[in-house]
Amino acid sequence: MAPAGRSVARALISFLPLVCIALLSIAIALAYAVSAALTPGAGVPGWILVGGGIVQALILIALATLSLRHARKLERFALRDTLTGLANRAGLHSEYPAIAANASGSEEIALALIDLDGFLSVNDRHGHAVGDKLLCAAAGIFGELCGEEARIYRLGGDEFALVKAGPLAATLIEGMARKIVDRMSKPVHVDGMRLTVGASIGLARMSANGDHSSSELLRRADVALFESKCSGKARCSWFDIQSDISREETRVMEEELRSALAREQFQLNYQPLVDCDTQRIVGVEALLRWNRPDGERIETSRFVSVAEQSGLIDPLGLWALRRACVDALDWNGIKLSVNLSPVQLKNPEFPIQLGHILEETGFAPERLELEITENCLVINPVVAERCLSVIRGFGVSVVLDDFGTGYASIGFLRRFRFEKLKIDRSLVTQADTDDGSRAMMLSSITVARAMKMDVTAEGVETREQAAMVRAAGCDQIQGWLYFKAMPAEAIPQHLDKVAQFADAYVLDSLPDSIDEPESKVA
Repeated sequence: MAPAGRSVARALISFLPLVCIALLSIAIALAYAVSAALTPGAGVPGWILVGGGIVQALILIALATLSLRHARKLERFALRDTLTGLANRAGLHSEYPAIAANASGSEEIALALIDLDGFLSVNDRHGHAVGDKLLCAAAGIFGELCGEEARIYRLGGDEFALVKAGPLAATLIEGMARKIVDRMSKPVHVDGMRLTVGASIGLARMSANGDHSSSELLRRADVALFESKCSGKARCSWFDIQSDISREETRVMEEELRSALAREQFQLNYQPLVDCDTQRIVGVEALLRWNRPDGERIETSRFVSVAEQSGLIDPLGLWALRRACVDALDWNGIKLSVNLSPVQLKNPEFPIQLGHILEETGFAPERLELEITENCLVINPVVAERCLSVIRGFGVSVVLDDFGTGYASIGFLRRFRFEKLKIDRSLVTQADTDDGSRAMMLSSITVARAMKMDVTAEGVETREQAAMVRAAGCDQIQGWLYFKAMPAEAIPQHLDKVAQFADAYVLDSLPDSIDEPESKVA
């Protein structure tokens, strides 16, 4: 039974007591009338009792009728969005059976799930009143572009849906979706303002004779919408079964990560940094590993990405930071580098949490280096600058990691004034054979030197590369030429010693579990 039918049925059931009371009133009145007729001169005349019972019954019946009409009116309101006047999510589920029934078995039902990309920014900047007007304007635009070709729904927030049934439903709804993406990339006029929000759309389709529900169709469209968002927004994507499988794997991994964090199944390994002049270890970089019970090895970048999407990166990053500070506490005063996720950098609570960890562990702030990537700066430079300023206030150094692979410019270097620059391994490994990479590496070192930054070359694997980066002016070398990442207990034996080149035998003898040159904490 459809939701509307169920509501009416519930309303009828709720009116049964009123009907029973009305009938009981008439029965009592008739009983009094009969009693009065059989007993002359006793009590109130029977016709008065009968008339009173009938009037009471009519009043109760009128109330029941009005209540039923009110219930039907409320039902209509429940299926409609009061802001835009469109049918809502409940309306979509209510109408879907009829849409499916009207389509023949060979036809399709297609759904487009629309999300306004920049709507939250409009709300934050201009307030909810302007946001509401923007939603109404968007609903009007969708109506103009789709006409009578598709049914439009507002599902809630900034999400809308289009539903189309017919032999060419998928083709037609994709055409409408592309028109919407194109139109929403242009400004929308609201209260004299030109607001550009953009739209991402997920598309899904099903056969009309299938046994899938409207909820499943919406779920598939939501999976496709997620792909559109991840691919850069302002586009439409069709549901793909492989994406659904990947999303399910991500969900499973998220649950496993939660369990792993609670059971402390993570481990930190450390890769030493060697001074170019003294050939001694002057620092280590903490690298995260996940010791899964099943023994499966998962790349750090993969599970860190899931942790960032799920919000687990904050507790995971704090665990890694605290563990690293405890491990390195007695390592002869060498520097400790810990990677910082862009998600952590956006968290206003992180500097406070950092201060608590330094206080709890007793780790000297001047020994700690927090490494960030160029993406941290590009996403929200204002927030990043504010957070880094507080971090430096503790005495902690800030390092720009993987320089040369992203978007950071000389302007960013001047603005943020990092204490150290780490040249990405791709520039180091290609500098031997590619003149462009060599020129970029040399110019990066020159700029860092001019700004009084230390320079570390990452991914150094050969003696020729080591000689090249020394001649170019690097301060430290990090790479397999000297050390692979190793457990905490292996670090002390290498301190205060001149680092030796690791020959092929030594490299091959290291455990596979630490054989990951690019894996970071975050």
